[in-house]
Amino acid sequence: MFMKTIVLSMKHIFLAFLLITTVCLSAEENTPQKATHRIPQFENELVKVWKTVIMPHQPLSMHRHDNDRVVVGIKGGVLKKIEQTGDISDLVLETGKAYWLTADPIGTLHADINESDEPIEVMVIEFKTAQGN
Repeated sequence: MFMKTIVLSMKHIFLAFLLITTVCLSAEENTPQKATHRIPQFENELVKVWKTVIMPHQPLSMHRHDNDRVVVGIKGGVLKKIEQTGDISDLVLETGKAYWLTADPIGTLHADINESDEPIEVMVIEFKTAQGN
């Protein structure tokens, strides 16, 4: 009887542990991220697709786009684009609208910043080969 009680208690402890772990992991997955991040969606021999969430007041570091791409505004906003030369321009992304963006000129870099108080979300479909603008 004593061993049966211990076995039942261990089962309850194990089940409680599983339940708590599941709840904690679920809460982590549903917690909004505070940092700008990229979420891979799909990739094949032709394209690479990802969702980017650009959080408020967070700059994206200097980078470049080697290939043409389509960007679709999921949650629109204005990105400030800062070229390595110091030139600044605005990229207006409207919710639900698609944009064709060509590859960056060779040897150039730029950074982006979301200066608003709301996240900007975009879906990016990047071609793996030149598309002939």
